[in-house]
Amino acid sequence: MASGYNNKLSLLALVLCVSALLLCSTFNLVHARPPFACDPRNPLTRGFKFCRTRVPVHMRVQDLIGRLTLQEKIRLLVNNAIAVPRLGIQGYEWWSEALHGVSNVGPGTKFGGAFPGATSFPQVITTAASFNQSLWQEIGQVVSDEARAMYNGGQAGLTYWSPNVNIFRDPRWGRGQETPGEDPVLAAKYAASYVKGLQGDGAGNRLKVAACCKHYTAYDLDNWNGVDRFHFNARVSKQDLADTYDVPFRGCVLEGKVASVMCSYNQVNGKPTCADPDLLKNTIRGQWKLNGYIVSDCDSVGVLYDEQHYTKTPEEAAADSIKAGLDLDCGPFLAIHTEGAIKSGLLQEIDVNYALANTLTVQMRLGMFDGEPSAQQYGNLGPRDVCTPAHQQLALEAARQGIVLLQNNRHSLPLSTVRYRTIAVIGPNSDVTVTMIGNYAGVACGYTTPLQGIGRYTKTIHQQGCTDVACTGNQLFGAAEAAARQADATVLVMGLDQSIEAEFRDRTGLLLPGHQQELVSRVARASRGPTILVLMSGGPIDVSFAKNDPKIGAIIWVGYPGQAGGTAIADVLFGTTNPGGKLPMTWYPQDYVSKVPMTNMAMRPARGYPGRTYRFYKGPVVFPFGLGLSYTTFAHSLAQVPTLVSVRLTSLSATTNSTMLSSAVRVSHTNCNSLSLPVHVDIKNTGARDGTHTLLVFSSPPLGKWAANKQLVGFHKVHILAGSQKRVKVDVHVCKHLSVVDQFGIRRIPIGEHKLQIGDLEHHISIEANLGDIRS
Repeated sequence: MASGYNNKLSLLALVLCVSALLLCSTFNLVHARPPFACDPRNPLTRGFKFCRTRVPVHMRVQDLIGRLTLQEKIRLLVNNAIAVPRLGIQGYEWWSEALHGVSNVGPGTKFGGAFPGATSFPQVITTAASFNQSLWQEIGQVVSDEARAMYNGGQAGLTYWSPNVNIFRDPRWGRGQETPGEDPVLAAKYAASYVKGLQGDGAGNRLKVAACCKHYTAYDLDNWNGVDRFHFNARVSKQDLADTYDVPFRGCVLEGKVASVMCSYNQVNGKPTCADPDLLKNTIRGQWKLNGYIVSDCDSVGVLYDEQHYTKTPEEAAADSIKAGLDLDCGPFLAIHTEGAIKSGLLQEIDVNYALANTLTVQMRLGMFDGEPSAQQYGNLGPRDVCTPAHQQLALEAARQGIVLLQNNRHSLPLSTVRYRTIAVIGPNSDVTVTMIGNYAGVACGYTTPLQGIGRYTKTIHQQGCTDVACTGNQLFGAAEAAARQADATVLVMGLDQSIEAEFRDRTGLLLPGHQQELVSRVARASRGPTILVLMSGGPIDVSFAKNDPKIGAIIWVGYPGQAGGTAIADVLFGTTNPGGKLPMTWYPQDYVSKVPMTNMAMRPARGYPGRTYRFYKGPVVFPFGLGLSYTTFAHSLAQVPTLVSVRLTSLSATTNSTMLSSAVRVSHTNCNSLSLPVHVDIKNTGARDGTHTLLVFSSPPLGKWAANKQLVGFHKVHILAGSQKRVKVDVHVCKHLSVVDQFGIRRIPIGEHKLQIGDLEHHISIEANLGDIRS
């Protein structure tokens, strides 16, 4: 009995010790950095109106602005905002990144101590291939959990300049990997989903973290053929701007309710985007009603003066940017030149007040003027909430869902562990770690390389073949060929990395670098079993040689699959995961880029110019947008789809006759709210394996000079057991999805017969105009 009592005392003492340690750990986190603004323990700030959480945000903001001197206001216009000690306000670094996990690219985030790393999800182009909106939002939720935890620990901010939602227009673009791909509808849905995950449910107009959609607009060239982003003037038609380049940003603001938009380095039609009131004040804030702030890409205000020579003086550059609608400068330019602009009469202090009102409102919505965060909604998040098993499992699941099976001749995949007991794993990307997380990444929780992943299934023989992806020599090819001869099957992990495609590094061609193609062909010839080609890259690669090589049984694209990439690759190779990803961009042949300069921004074909993306380009491809095979088969049947739609007009001037279409209805003159069409489709898994299927729905309008060949209008991902059937619903909104944009940038609905491509089925919908009770 005494022994039992003593054991209980010992257990109680242990619990108390552990609790004390946890309490001390939390205390140290809280007190390891300066106190937050409006800390109730600070008698200095207790009486300030801007610290009273029950006062409406706009009144708190106005109170704070009224207490600032002009010099203080100006030093709050830049990313490294100053402290205002007399008001109890600490300095704040606005620049943090969270493209596919909390990143340390921006100075606002630091890894180390209690936060050695964060969950590193697949690069965006890979995650986009999942075509799974709920996954994108869930990733955003996890990333914002980890961001809040690091903020509570004093190692991160709450403003994250992600996602990148530019259109992947040209396959050579080094930053295409950061984007959701080439389709504007896909990019818009990705933007809205990820932003919602990052920012939270918006209850009470509060923000979990503040996301930022970038880079507005028509930015998709970094450094090509002597032209760089700092000097590039993107000449874009009103039509292409409205129906391609602006679509993701519009969705980000209107659907995602994003808290920030970043303007880009380049000019659009002769004006720097960060000094163009039509783009910033009139479109983002005017038409789309941004509830947030507009920030420059880093040093782009300086660039428009120093590099583009858009203004004669730096004060004019500062004034033009602020008056155009810019609220925050990533860089020192506004801090240096704004006061001079005011003194010379180019700018008024009230213009600075307007900019500050937008940034301070976002900080208020984040709770940054509510005192110690431990007492707030997300104040309980800490180190234990970063790199959790659940978060890392989601990173693995995201990688699995993003892998695309491009070719599978003779059912080479999945590999059987009974039949193939030894696998030769060859290639410069076969045992990589950091390569798998792409760019704008942080410090991952840990890695599983492709070699390690395959090694969990079977015995491996490893040879790199090339020392790196540049593959400048073939000295190691002999050892690679010998490994292929010894093994039962061969997996080649080839492709690119950030030395080939990256920010400020556009490609000149689409072929595998160096001698990689030679290595693939020689190893495939030597292999005594099936050869599987795994491609790791952000952009498309012309692998026509492999596609046509009978010795290569299967080709899969894995993008940059994140920290768990090796596990996901192996799971697909051996059939634990049935691949369900689809390409979010067209894979062009090499000769395409020889005809098309990156500087040509036109989407539509013209004489001698083939056009861009699956929407307008009709030439040969290596692999098309939307391709993605499975280890099972699916059959579609239409359950319920309308055949006739009556568009009710609100004005007789809605119709038009033009060279574009024989008849079209102006979207702004219709009753759009009731024009959503439910498309119900039965999908049956007709194969022997469970699988996940992505239903893609495209529309083609009545023939017209300016219309796209076809346009993605919706998608739905569903898991179906072998032999089972499920009914899915895709909503097609007439005004958003069955409309086209004319040459003046006006969105119209063509009257007549529209074709829907629903999986492998076709369905026709007739649209007619209904004048209703309108009288002339």
